[in-house]
Amino acid sequence: MLLAELASTSREIAATRARTVKSERLASLLRRLVGDEIEIGVAYLSGHPRQSRLGIGGAAVQGVRGAAAALEASLTLSEVDAALARIGSLSGPGSAGERQRSLATLFERATAEEQDFLGRLLVGELRQGALAGVMEDALAKATGIAAPEIRRATMLSGDPEAVARAVLHEGRTALAGFRVQLFRPVQPMLASPADDLDAALERLGEAALEYKLDGARVQVHKAGDDVRVFSRLLNDVTVAVPELVAAVRALPARELI
Repeated sequence: MLLAELASTSREIAATRARTVKSERLASLLRRLVGDEIEIGVAYLSGHPRQSRLGIGGAAVQGVRGAAAALEASLTLSEVDAALARIGSLSGPGSAGERQRSLATLFERATAEEQDFLGRLLVGELRQGALAGVMEDALAKATGIAAPEIRRATMLSGDPEAVARAVLHEGRTALAGFRVQLFRPVQPMLASPADDLDAALERLGEAALEYKLDGARVQVHKAGDDVRVFSRLLNDVTVAVPELVAAVRALPARELI
């Protein structure tokens, strides 16, 4: 699939506030993705590239946004993903300059709309409303699987891209492969967004408020003496919290999350 198709869908879902319309547009695109495009497309439309560390900041993106844009769309999702993977692999002396040159080469192949999409994707500013819940609804529509089943698989795996690929390839039977597993962090419960306070109260009917204490939310997995701690973003932060490791290691349970 061309990046232009995905960028166009992103623009369309950003232009509407209706959740059902967003999920329908996403479902239509999901049905057209094949192979590795599924994980790439789901990641991009969720607002982030597949690579967790690219070494690309706002200044680097700003430096290439003025590159002459291609007149016709030719970039595929796979080509963009491969280019970003190469950029993310660069290290050592001279890597900063090579990273900027590689990024410029990628942007020169992109149309103006694709440049805008890529720029916002790389700096985390892709404000299109394709949040996790909307993507799960879209995946349910694209596969005919009930949304709660999709959400459960996503929660247990911590990997929405893998869930999307599995169910789009294999259907409902693929859900059996997603279960609670030690040292595979489970997605945490997050607040559901609303457009404003009135919309939130309309959905809730009645609400209670409480003070929010500042801090870090973590989950800890233990099997015997092996203890690992994961952040809310599912990153392994074990080395940063030795006091938690010691406390959990001392608990009587042999296995726990």
